Amino acid sequence: MLRPHLLMPHAMLETVETTTGAKPVFSVIWLHGLGADGHDFAPIVPELVRREWPALRFVFPHAPVQPITINNGYPMRAWYDIVSLDFSKVREDTAGVRRSIAEVEALVARERDRGIPVNRILLAGFSQGGAITLAAGLRREQPFLGLVALSTYLPLAAETAAEATPKGLATPIFMAHGTQDPVVPFGAGQKSADALKALGMEASLRRYPMPHSVCAEEIRDLGDWMTQRFAG
Repeated sequence: MLRPHLLMPHAMLETVETTTGAKPVFSVIWLHGLGADGHDFAPIVPELVRREWPALRFVFPHAPVQPITINNGYPMRAWYDIVSLDFSKVREDTAGVRRSIAEVEALVARERDRGIPVNRILLAGFSQGGAITLAAGLRREQPFLGLVALSTYLPLAAETAAEATPKGLATPIFMAHGTQDPVVPFGAGQKSADALKALGMEASLRRYPMPHSVCAEEIRDLGDWMTQRFAG
């Protein structure tokens, strides 16, 4: 199950949910980026979903509102505080990352209670949400069906080698990044993919000619990858 030293959430996060069929047999939990909310990626569902897929439940949680250091303490929805724009330094607050991992685990437990086991859950995230996707997925004893990490980087990098589980590192992963990203530089994404490979994960970074966003080609490639997961 979970490694210790997680900070438990006080209450379940509010979510936006979409189902593609009457009785979902897989779930996709999708985490938004800094300053956005659960509505941000909900419109991607009709673009992504394919007719031959089984019934899915998409869960788009809203991150808590908290002050963000790099934005002069202005409060916004965030999975953790960002204390530096420098990717060569520690950017994220450790306690915030661990608290958000626990928030994700509470959502996973609710899916299990609704009949979807963890091996039928895809955890996805964009930017800051992608960082939490990596942090949560790598630390699980019972692995997700797959991880989707878009335009993001590996948080708690120094702790990952000690805290990642063999099954977490064996989880299928889709990593993608824009080569023109001014927010999370492509090099930061590549460095993270290389770090995961060094730990034994089959991670490769797909590149797209885009800024800090998603594009149609990326959505198509993600759909191909998801088709493989559902067929397995």
